[in-house]
Amino acid sequence: MMRTFFICSLLSLFIHISCTANHKGNTDLAFQKEKTHEIHTTKTDPNTKNIQVALLLDTSNSMDGLIDQAKAQLWEIVNELSYARCGNHNIKLQIALYEYGNDGLPSGEGFIRQVLPFSEDLDEISKQLFALTTNGGNEYCGKVINTSINQLDWKKNNDHLKLIFIAGNEPFTQGPVNYKDAATDALEKDITINTIFCGNYRQGIDTMWKHGADITHGEYSAIDHNVQTVHIATPYDDVILQLNNQLNDTYIYYGQSGARKRMVQREQDKNAASYSAANAVSRTISKSSGFYKNKSWDLIDAAEDESFEIEEVVKDDLPKELKEKSKAELKQHIAEKSKKRKEIQQKIQELNKKRVDYIKNNRQKGESNLEQALLNAIKKQGEQKSFSWKQ
Repeated sequence: MMRTFFICSLLSLFIHISCTANHKGNTDLAFQKEKTHEIHTTKTDPNTKNIQVALLLDTSNSMDGLIDQAKAQLWEIVNELSYARCGNHNIKLQIALYEYGNDGLPSGEGFIRQVLPFSEDLDEISKQLFALTTNGGNEYCGKVINTSINQLDWKKNNDHLKLIFIAGNEPFTQGPVNYKDAATDALEKDITINTIFCGNYRQGIDTMWKHGADITHGEYSAIDHNVQTVHIATPYDDVILQLNNQLNDTYIYYGQSGARKRMVQREQDKNAASYSAANAVSRTISKSSGFYKNKSWDLIDAAEDESFEIEEVVKDDLPKELKEKSKAELKQHIAEKSKKRKEIQQKIQELNKKRVDYIKNNRQKGESNLEQALLNAIKKQGEQKSFSWKQ
């Protein structure tokens, strides 16, 4: 056993040294062995501060309302986070998604599934949320927290905001992993656990949901997960939705997955609108923010990267109308579309300021939902890391 451990340690050290020597840029993969999982962390640009949010959602039979709230409120949450500031640093938002408590998930994994690792792809996050279904189950809070800590690429530097949000309605004590051990592990890694009990506030305390948050100095809240999200329509919505159509026309797909990803973008517009026109507006606001970037398939966003070379783009992977353009013509086309996009995004942001004021003046006070629970905790804990929120 000791010999095996020693060999593994040497191998891990060798990989770390090799990666450091061969990658002098901003990305440096450092591998380490932790419990039964091999995980890696990515070195971040020193000019960037990360907001890492892991959502652990109970998808047992009684949680349809919770999932609906997550789908309906995603874009308002993203919009509020887009106002985050931290000195002169760039802000990067990463969201991971887990489901647990669903009998349709593998019992050997503790009825847990990583739906999405940390991702900046907001369309993909929306797509995966809308694909969630409920069934069953056995809700093991300690197990899913432990799994998310070990599997995700959490930043090592404590200057970043690293948060777990777990929502459910069964006792926090269930399952093979003691929630106290999982929470203590999170505390040691500077990851804050926030618990959202779907039900009576006192019942959540009695079933240890509050204690699970207290260990890491996180927030405990209780929500009525069966209350339908109320979207407030404003006089600015129709114009914003018209601008969304114009915004979509500025995207130029490329690469083998480009056409498919553009289709996903349109599908998520429809998913947002399926809740209400106001929710579609919220998504449009997100698409005008700095968090909505698609450089893996959109030439406009890709061209903002200094390392991007238009000469490397395969013509066969471009839209039909661009295949015969010269490189100079393509660059000019990208520049024109980029300018147009920025103008549209600016118009959307200006209208959104009026929209936000209108909503504030017409919103009912004392709302208790997933959005409020998430944002209240993120802002409070963000302030402790020198983050602030200003429009």
